[in-house]
Amino acid sequence: MTDSWTRARRVLRAAGIPPDHLAHLTPLTGGTYNTVEELRLTDGDRHILKVAPDAEGLRHERRLLVSEAEFCAGAARADVPAPLVLLPGDGLLLLTACPGAPWDDSLTEAERADLRGELGRQVARLHRVTGPGFGYPSGALGPLAPDWRTAFTTMLAAVLADARDHRPELPFPVGDIAARLAPAHDALDAVAVPCLVHFDLWPGNILVDRATGTPRIGGLIDGERMFWGDPLADFVSLALLGDIRKDDAFLAGYREAGGRVAFDAGERLRLALYRAYLYLIMLTEVVPRGLGADRVRWARQAVAPELADALDEIDELTSGS
Repeated sequence: MTDSWTRARRVLRAAGIPPDHLAHLTPLTGGTYNTVEELRLTDGDRHILKVAPDAEGLRHERRLLVSEAEFCAGAARADVPAPLVLLPGDGLLLLTACPGAPWDDSLTEAERADLRGELGRQVARLHRVTGPGFGYPSGALGPLAPDWRTAFTTMLAAVLADARDHRPELPFPVGDIAARLAPAHDALDAVAVPCLVHFDLWPGNILVDRATGTPRIGGLIDGERMFWGDPLADFVSLALLGDIRKDDAFLAGYREAGGRVAFDAGERLRLALYRAYLYLIMLTEVVPRGLGADRVRWARQAVAPELADALDEIDELTSGS
């Protein structure tokens, strides 16, 4: 097994940075898949090294770091704060570090409202970045598709197959879930442009920088779940286990920067599909990652009811079709 310091020095050398400039190496926790380390150099610069695990994860998780590099490039095009890629790779990625710390509950209500508006404007800019096709740029589930329906039904089929393989605790049998999702597939045909979707914008991946005294977003990080698809899909993690329609500050910022959302019947149906997809991932991943009894219990108590609600909404919206 390669020593972390040896590996970090080798990566720095490949990136054109003198390896003897490495002063500190700190493992970072909070993620559940890649190994993440902060590299602090002698001049004070900080870089982030991400290394893919040897163990195989869910089907869509192959070559995740390829997708993260794609997200970083897209964010730069959109002028949205995010890491810059210093050394791309299939199994590892060296990135610049963004300022700030993960969003937490220490913000005042006024600060939170300002930041949610800022976040809405940044996400709207991300959604103006378009790709060459639909799906995961990593190629984990095959090449990019020419239409969103093909791409997303492939994504759904993959996580349902993962659930069959790993047998997580789900509120309903896998076959029943698939059957209840199917009537909503027609709604996917409304999506014509493959837009950049981060798909993991929960508070832990939004850094808040307080360096100037006024909190600002320092960076959107961990873009490894990125895909080209429907911008509406980002609204799931942006209101994880909640309802984005109640986030007035975010939606005001999103619309101010040109983001379009109406929450009509078609959009509600697509949003329910994306909620079901993410919550199926969250419920299934606990098994291959061996996340322990506490995480399994939390998933059963917090995530499973949200999956059930998404399926109920699909039932309600498609009952007359």
